[in-house]
Amino acid sequence: MATNQLITLLKFEKSKEELAANTLRNAENDYQQNLVRLQSVADYRLEYMKRLSQRSSTGLDSATYNHYHAFISKLDYASAQVEIALKQAKALVEQSKKAWLKQRHKVQAVEVLTAKRQQELAKLDAKKEQKMFDEIATQQFIRRRAS
Repeated sequence: MATNQLITLLKFEKSKEELAANTLRNAENDYQQNLVRLQSVADYRLEYMKRLSQRSSTGLDSATYNHYHAFISKLDYASAQVEIALKQAKALVEQSKKAWLKQRHKVQAVEVLTAKRQQELAKLDAKKEQKMFDEIATQQFIRRRAS
C-alpha cells in the first residue's frame, strides 16, 4: 500500500477514534448525571420522610398522611426510573468503551503499518543514495585511470 494511502487511512481511522471517544465521554457524562439524579431523589425522599416524622409527632390527619404517603410513593417510583436509566447509561458506557478500544486498536495497527512502510522507504532511499555514491566513485576511479 502506498504511503499516501496509509496516511489517508490513518487520518480516517483517527477521526473515527475521536468520534468513538466523544461518544464514550457523552455516555460517561450521562451516567454521572444519572448518579446525581438518583442521589438527589434519595436525599429529597429522606428529607420528606423527616418532615413526615416531625409532623406525625405533633399529630396528623389522615388526608395529610395520605398526601405524604402518596408523594413518597411518587419519589420511590422516580428513584426506580432513575435506577433503570442509570443501568442503561452504564451499559452504554461499557458498549462505548469497547467500541473506542476496538477503534484505538485499529489506529495503532495502521500506525504500525505506516511506520513500517516509512522504514522500507527510508531503506530504499538509502540504497539509491549508496548506489549513486558508488556510481560517482566508479566514475572518479575511471577518470583517474584514464588520465
